[in-house]
Amino acid sequence: MGLRERKKAETRSALSWAAVRLTVERGFENVKVEDIVAAAGVSPRTFNNYFASKAEAIVARHLDRWLRFAEALRERPVGEPLWEAITGSVLPQFAPDAESAAHPIADGVQWMAGVRKMFTEPALQGEMLRAGAVAEAEIAAAVAERTGTDLEQDLYPHLVASAVVAATNTAMAHHLRTDRPVPVERLLADALARVAAGLAKP
Repeated sequence: MGLRERKKAETRSALSWAAVRLTVERGFENVKVEDIVAAAGVSPRTFNNYFASKAEAIVARHLDRWLRFAEALRERPVGEPLWEAITGSVLPQFAPDAESAAHPIADGVQWMAGVRKMFTEPALQGEMLRAGAVAEAEIAAAVAERTGTDLEQDLYPHLVASAVVAATNTAMAHHLRTDRPVPVERLLADALARVAAGLAKP
């Protein structure tokens, strides 16, 4: 990645993190784009170059994780079994050190309560569905390349992609709803192992 691309990625990440932090602190309806750009130190025009809405900015981090997973899957060793490659590609995206910024709020209880409330917002739920569709398409393409299946004609790559996205969403939802949250990566490893046990390579 060149310097320009890296700076653009850093700006996008800063905007997304600012949107998440402010929403967790204040609530979705109490955050404006003006607040986000002020926190990130950029102009409203810059925000519009990256995102169409604050909901898209919030969900961007999650979408980026899925896209990094698809790219990592393409780079796994050719002879590695599919579900081992999938697990080895997706879990690092949810490791604590995979985040591009420090934890936005020091109080873990406040953070978790804010995140739970944040994801009850209909606008964010709709944006998560849109991001999931984008992610599924990219993951399906990576699976098709890896398995030699036809992205247009075969069901298998799409089924695998849907299963991975569903496992991710389920692990995250379980993490948020439990009183003593289990780390997402541990829940996701369990979920993927269960899916893999019943969805063999074609």
